[in-house]
Amino acid sequence: MPKSKRNRVISLTKVDKKIRGDKEKIVNELHEYLENYSSVYLFEIENMRNNKLKELRLNWTSDSRFFLGKNSLMEIALGRTPETEAKQNIHKLTKMISGECGLLFTNKTKDQVLKFFEEYNEEDYARGGFEPEETIILPQGPLIGPFSHAQEPYLRKLGLPTSLQEGVINLTTQYCLCKAGQAITVEQAKLLKLMDMKMAKFRIQLRAVWQNDQVTTLQ
Repeated sequence: MPKSKRNRVISLTKVDKKIRGDKEKIVNELHEYLENYSSVYLFEIENMRNNKLKELRLNWTSDSRFFLGKNSLMEIALGRTPETEAKQNIHKLTKMISGECGLLFTNKTKDQVLKFFEEYNEEDYARGGFEPEETIILPQGPLIGPFSHAQEPYLRKLGLPTSLQEGVINLTTQYCLCKAGQAITVEQAKLLKLMDMKMAKFRIQLRAVWQNDQVTTLQ
């Protein structure tokens, strides 16, 4: 019979006692999740939005837990090798931890989880550095949108070629608000938000799952 992997003693690096205590608390918390939930998914997030993730956590709180934190802590908690892994074969999931990622502990069925995240995406305003999928060009003439004449100096400061004519904001020339595949600036992001154009989508991409002592890749 395989040796039980419950209640392993985890050795953390030499750090300040308070910091070490905080890390041990997180590791213990993840071990508790491993005991209480049947599956562990490794995921990555596109266009991270804290408010959207908070909504997910609330909606899934009855049978699941999301964890985002330092990769090193996730690796320590799950175990990096067969000798240190917290559950059978879960070290194979640990090897896939890289970049910005997180863990989902859940008792939902695999079909339920896959179906939900295949369909799930939440639109939001883009931020500086986002690469749009489409080009948007504003035509010369009156600026369409919920703008008052008092906003004209601010719009000009953000880069729009504007002028005020009889109380109406006009574009003196056509203006490329964003170009497909080209990262937008902070100023462009502010303009897109002012025009109520949501271009970013908050998504969760599942990389792999540990279930029934086996790891399966999902990408």
